[in-house]
Amino acid sequence: MKKRYIYLSIIAIVLASVFLLIKYVFSDDESSAESGDLSELVESKPLPIPPLLEDLDPDPNKSEFHLTAQQGTSEILDGVESETLGYNGNILGPVIRVHEGEKVKVKMKNNLEEATTLHWHGLRVDGENDGGPHSGIMPGETWEPEFTIEQPAATLWYHPHMMEKTAKQVYEGLAGLFYIEDEVSESLAIPKEYGVNDFPLVIQDRKMDASGNMEYSPNMTDMMRGLYGNAFLVNGAISPYLEVPKGMVRLRILNGSNGRTYNFSLDNSQKFYQIASDGGFSEQPIEMATIRLSPAERAEILVDFSQLETGEKISLINTASNLVDSASDSDDDAEIKELMEFVVTDKESGVNEIPKQLTEIEPIDPSSAVKTRKFIMEGMGTSLTINDKTMDMSRIDEEVDLNATEIWEVSNQGAGKNGGMAHPFHIHGVQFQVLDRDGNPPPANESGWKDTVLLQPGETIRLITTFKNKGVFMYHCHILEHEDAGMMGQYEVQ
Repeated sequence: MKKRYIYLSIIAIVLASVFLLIKYVFSDDESSAESGDLSELVESKPLPIPPLLEDLDPDPNKSEFHLTAQQGTSEILDGVESETLGYNGNILGPVIRVHEGEKVKVKMKNNLEEATTLHWHGLRVDGENDGGPHSGIMPGETWEPEFTIEQPAATLWYHPHMMEKTAKQVYEGLAGLFYIEDEVSESLAIPKEYGVNDFPLVIQDRKMDASGNMEYSPNMTDMMRGLYGNAFLVNGAISPYLEVPKGMVRLRILNGSNGRTYNFSLDNSQKFYQIASDGGFSEQPIEMATIRLSPAERAEILVDFSQLETGEKISLINTASNLVDSASDSDDDAEIKELMEFVVTDKESGVNEIPKQLTEIEPIDPSSAVKTRKFIMEGMGTSLTINDKTMDMSRIDEEVDLNATEIWEVSNQGAGKNGGMAHPFHIHGVQFQVLDRDGNPPPANESGWKDTVLLQPGETIRLITTFKNKGVFMYHCHILEHEDAGMMGQYEVQ
């Protein structure tokens, strides 16, 4: 009788724990650490504009850049210094701008107290220079990758990719943008004056309390769904404002958050035009009122401020909910969050029209694919797998022939269409084209080159690409807590 009582007690405790776990994961109520609007504690300041990193090579066909990963402090809340990390500064990093065909050399010094890497997200590059978890840079050491830019104009980014440390190091501030320009981008009549009518927006959320503490200490919920914060930072600042000229303004948006997916729109319901996604320009501008970006996705948009009065203000807002299943976003569960404010000046941007044609993209013929591979993303919480496996640095999961064209069929089978959570899938070393979503053509803004796609629960997406660079590369969920937990695999091109 006594043993039976003990068994029943254990079962009751397990069931209670499971109930609490489910409640934690599927509730859209944020924890006390995330609650509250910290923008009320911050006086709005001008949007910080990252500097353009100086090219130290005088040869017009070559470039050399120096980066240092370092510790610092940043005043994110007024009068409070938070410990942060940055490249060549206290938080985030400079914009690196290169040109197609250029030979690039980077000297990256690690002044941190732990190992790190420098991954070029979205860059077509060989495995040795990709900066994945095999390219660890120990404290005090310098890594010197070299590569040639062999892809069209695009807004890429760079960040650490150290095994089991990526989420922490990106959260603490290590990230920066990487611009590629080419003859197309230079010839288009679009805004291209950096910091004048062409602006970078690195958007991230952080868990902060009123004392300014933003230490990376994820709880169980954070590890299961990816970290969601209560402080929304744009270029490292909470609720900044940006003075913009009248006319067309170009915004290059990166979702640099660890786990949050955003639905971006303007609070005056004004439409804008998306001109580029992860891997570069779309063929034509796409008129939109809202754009969804999951972690690591980018979008370039044009906003027309010509019809607004001098001094008029509009805000960039997020209307995505905090639910785990981001497919369920609706007016009922969404909470509008103001991210930043645009203040119209009496200056002119110099651009008042939108090109009808941006570029030409040659679709990859599916019949040219020599192989179709299947990748099944499953689970949430502590059980996160791709094809029933978690990441093993010593194991190559897929072997790919150099210059082979393949179709990758990726499925999110976590809990079927009625549950589970969305996962952004990223492939290193390539840009790909989306063939279809559940057999349907992709939306217009996913018809160009991509390196990250968001899969809703139960969804299957087919991707096609040609593998032109040798080496070992990663594919993984770009919710950084999931990546660190092992929702990642390796493929080798040889």
